[in-house]
Amino acid sequence: MKYRKLGQGLEVSALGLGCMSMTAVYGPPADKAEMIRLARSAFDMGVTLFDTAESYGPFANETLVGEALAPIRDQVVIATKFGFDINLETGERSGGTNSRPDHIRAVADACLKRLGTDHIDLFYQHRVDPDVPIEDVAGTVRDLIKEGKVKHFGLSEAGVNTIRRAHSVQPVTAVQSEYSLFWRGPEDELLPALEELGIGFVPFSPLGAGFLTGQIDANTKFDPTDFRNNVPRFSPEARAANMKLVDLVKAVAERKGAAPAQVALAWLLAQKPWIVPIPGTTKTHRLDENLGSVDLELTKNDLHEIDCGLAKIEVQGERLPEAVLRMSGL
Repeated sequence: MKYRKLGQGLEVSALGLGCMSMTAVYGPPADKAEMIRLARSAFDMGVTLFDTAESYGPFANETLVGEALAPIRDQVVIATKFGFDINLETGERSGGTNSRPDHIRAVADACLKRLGTDHIDLFYQHRVDPDVPIEDVAGTVRDLIKEGKVKHFGLSEAGVNTIRRAHSVQPVTAVQSEYSLFWRGPEDELLPALEELGIGFVPFSPLGAGFLTGQIDANTKFDPTDFRNNVPRFSPEARAANMKLVDLVKAVAERKGAAPAQVALAWLLAQKPWIVPIPGTTKTHRLDENLGSVDLELTKNDLHEIDCGLAKIEVQGERLPEAVLRMSGL
């Protein structure tokens, strides 16, 4: 495994593991014992960054991750998130955001208990709360860092101005947003700002929610509980139109003797040395495949071929449902 540094000198494996799909969102929860084995296998393969959140479940994902990583706790970086209005007793979610300082503190204590640890390595605000100044949010996390409950501060799906304001109060270690060959929005403003400020970038959905693996086409049927059923980009019509992108990735993969997923991840890793993607999976063979991307070298000619191909493709469909985009403020 190779390693990279996010902001504030936080060193992690070049590829992390997104744990969300282990308990929800892409279909029914996977078998808990199998997911614990998967997480520990990831560590054995060199992965040190594990990404979870209170809202994944809610709560079930953190509990799973905490149990899986307990034997190796001091050798890994656990990232979790606050920011939604979730009842900490019942897990009932209102659907809105909540980053009031008292709520952040309560969430931190609850996360620590579920994770079975005395500190959170990386604590993200999951979504920006329009009703709470970001300076108050950053100040609260700064206090939690002083108390030793949190090591690093992160933001998820935040705009550049919000990031700058937060960073002036408490240095931001990492920003998490969607980024892949399927969604290149961060390239316009976000990546230049992060480079300027010395903040690391942790792309989620680096495989386009599975689309870039080449295993999905216009005829694919998702489980009724799979969130992709409600995503415009995953409508049958959009999938059919976007197969040109998959064909491009497959062509490069075939020439390199690699899997499409490996090419998609290697492309991300080639963009900046402080980018650490967090693909998720519930299958050990996919984990092994994904990690192979770390050693896949894309030459200048490879990257030029991909860029030229991308210039001719207009991806169809919004990346998220309209309501989610509004909540993201993007």
